[in-house]
Amino acid sequence: MNDDNGEGVAIANLIGNDGNSIVGWVYRWSTGAHAVMWDVHGPQPVSETRPDISDEQKQEIDFDALMRIRKSDSG
Repeated sequence: MNDDNGEGVAIANLIGNDGNSIVGWVYRWSTGAHAVMWDVHGPQPVSETRPDISDEQKQEIDFDALMRIRKSDSG
């Protein structure tokens, strides 16, 4: 995505509870809004962002709720 065309730009990785895997991304839009995009496995519990984002940005994407997501059973 390209911020020059009014699209989002990834500003941080969402790191899973294992502390290593990237489970999604935080995007900043040209409007200043922030949003989450998940990988192909969909919503998963998040432990942190890399790089760290501001408390205001975390509040906008409801980071506390992202940490509480329960991984669904797929079998």
